[in-house]
Amino acid sequence: MDSQPFDWQAYAPPPPPPPKFQHRYSVHILLFLATLASTTFVGMTTRNWTSGLWYSLPILIILTAHEFGHYIACRIHDVDATLPYFLPMPFLPLTGTLGAVIKIREAFPSKQALFDIGVAGPIAGFVALIPFLIYGVAHSQVVAIDPSAPVIWLGEPLLFKAVKWLTIGPLATGTDITIHPMGFAAWFGMLATSLNLLPFGQLDGGHISYAAFGRRARYVSMATLAVALGLTVWSISWISMTIMMTAMAWFLGFGHPRIIDEHEPLDPKRRAIAVLALVIFILCFTPVPIETLWNG
Repeated sequence: MDSQPFDWQAYAPPPPPPPKFQHRYSVHILLFLATLASTTFVGMTTRNWTSGLWYSLPILIILTAHEFGHYIACRIHDVDATLPYFLPMPFLPLTGTLGAVIKIREAFPSKQALFDIGVAGPIAGFVALIPFLIYGVAHSQVVAIDPSAPVIWLGEPLLFKAVKWLTIGPLATGTDITIHPMGFAAWFGMLATSLNLLPFGQLDGGHISYAAFGRRARYVSMATLAVALGLTVWSISWISMTIMMTAMAWFLGFGHPRIIDEHEPLDPKRRAIAVLALVIFILCFTPVPIETLWNG
């Protein structure tokens, strides 16, 4: 009589899934400290390094608020994600950083989760930048424009214009403001917010667009890239963003990764929040972010 060995593995319970939200804390801390150093260095207006903190601390607070908005929404929906990776860039003029990112490690379970995770970052970053914007613009210096000197001109979003009008008032002809470092941090935060809210691909705005429109969001992405290409003709400062979006379209396509539950629509509350995100985008957007003007 032949006997076969009993296959215990066929009856054994499946192994438990790997734990979520496991982090290499040393990497995140080192990148944060490196970004603090790079932004402080770029923000220095004198040989005293403490002067750079007027820029570096606000910009890090804004970036941290944005990324932890995403991360906390991931924890709420139990979608595995990393802590923020800050991106130092000490030789990048003006900013000293490329921002920060988190990595989503698993598929989004539903449109509601996708929407909440996508929209939480821009809203949190926007709320964080407002007090820095008000203080920074109020403490900016009104100066006469030297027609013989080159000027780095920062495009003014609608929110910036409103705060400037409320805190400083109308400027005399031939004058402008030299922005306070804290105000510049808020300006950079607005720029990052508006770029992230572009309804393209896997940007935050792309997540929101896909949650709202489903597979039709690919056409929104195509239109967004077309507009970005047009803005590049208008202002060379769009070139890096347009190259990045073109590369994303080339390698990843215009579609958004599928989510587990494709069919459940957004509820009215989330649709109202989507309108709020659109308002934030309008308030923070400027078609010409940075220009070097040669007067005279």
